[in-house]
Amino acid sequence: MSTNLIQNIAQENIQKAMETVLDSGTQPIVAIRKEAYEKFLQKGLPNKKNENYKYTSIEQHYTGKYQFYPYLKSENINIDEVFKCDVPTLNTQVIVLMNGWYYATVQQPKLIKHSNGIIVGSLNEAINQYPELVFSYLGKAAHKYHDELSTINEALMQDGIFIYIPAKAQLEKPIQLINIVVADEPIQVYPRHLIISESEFENQILVCDHSLNPSPFIMNGLMEVFLKEKAKLSFYRMQNAHNHSVQITNNYIEQEKESQFHTAFITLHGGTVRNNLWVDLIGSEAQSNLNGLWLADKNQHIDYHTFVKHHTTNCESNQLFKGILDDEATGIFSGKILVEKGAQKTNAYQSNKNLIINPSAKVRSKPQLEIYADDVKCSHGSATGKLDDEAMFYLRSRGIAHKEACQLLMVAFASEITKQILIDALKEEVETLVDKRLRGELSRCNRCSIACS
Repeated sequence: MSTNLIQNIAQENIQKAMETVLDSGTQPIVAIRKEAYEKFLQKGLPNKKNENYKYTSIEQHYTGKYQFYPYLKSENINIDEVFKCDVPTLNTQVIVLMNGWYYATVQQPKLIKHSNGIIVGSLNEAINQYPELVFSYLGKAAHKYHDELSTINEALMQDGIFIYIPAKAQLEKPIQLINIVVADEPIQVYPRHLIISESEFENQILVCDHSLNPSPFIMNGLMEVFLKEKAKLSFYRMQNAHNHSVQITNNYIEQEKESQFHTAFITLHGGTVRNNLWVDLIGSEAQSNLNGLWLADKNQHIDYHTFVKHHTTNCESNQLFKGILDDEATGIFSGKILVEKGAQKTNAYQSNKNLIINPSAKVRSKPQLEIYADDVKCSHGSATGKLDDEAMFYLRSRGIAHKEACQLLMVAFASEITKQILIDALKEEVETLVDKRLRGELSRCNRCSIACS
């Protein structure tokens, strides 16, 4: 199929889905959808001529017949069983999203406002109850970057999680969002999340992306995080879906003065994964720590893209992203640090390291720096290689079998990321999952019986 034909089919499929929802939602949502639709007609899908998507073709995936449901389609799942998955030893407030829709139950009301002012629940319900609060933020971070995949989400957005944490308030326990896809046919889903924190206390949020059966799907999600002055947030994401999945996450973080954002993305499995992280440090002395780890084998394709913009003085950003690739998997990292003219006293660091297990695996790495201030400390770097021969010799000389020695070295390589997880129970569970994944003992989704190849 020619490139032009792929483009045409993909765009027609998306356009058809958009036309079914253009007039749905509240009036502000309808306006957002129509504006996004117009942008889509102008820009279309990103293709390889777009430098940011040079190595990841999204178009080909949209040529398939993926159903789009502008409502919550009932699925026969046992929600209690879903609650048991992921991190059973972690004491969290669990929220379930199914196929892009907030899954309201007696145990999980649509929206709760706690006595300390914290609001947690469905984004759509928050729009109904707190429209002024929601629309003071919705789209404000994402619109700065005009990303094509975000535009598609804006036109087709379904529901998602809304979290508002006022100053001096703290979550009783971390929020764990279980974002599941389950369907007996190929589907496309568009979750949309909005998180606003004004709290100086450190609050923690974990998102787990899963599929419950082997049907192919495209998930194009968008999350905006707004950290007000001195706010602190730790955010973790675990991705574990089968090889016929396409997972796209668009993550926008806007930080004000002295705020702190700490994150770790862990990609255990996925067919095609594209994680976009945009960070705007708009207040002085803001700090952002971005970490990511991807484990890929077979023909999996994992792509991380970061853009960190230092707008003002005395801010710090740290990036560490690592990949372990086997078989014919592909790993991509492209990251850019932009230091604006007035952003003096900036500290900005970026590192990407990749471990190639099989010579057929591929890595493409593109770290970038663009600096317009003269009093800064910035660095970036990338390294890709195989298992260290000297370390391997040392382990083998002490009687450790070759396979076990490889396992030990890979776990050690990954540990630089897993130790960045600041919730002990979650860190232990992720370390266990990473160890099992590297031993080939972790399925491509906890409940998926498909034989991915």
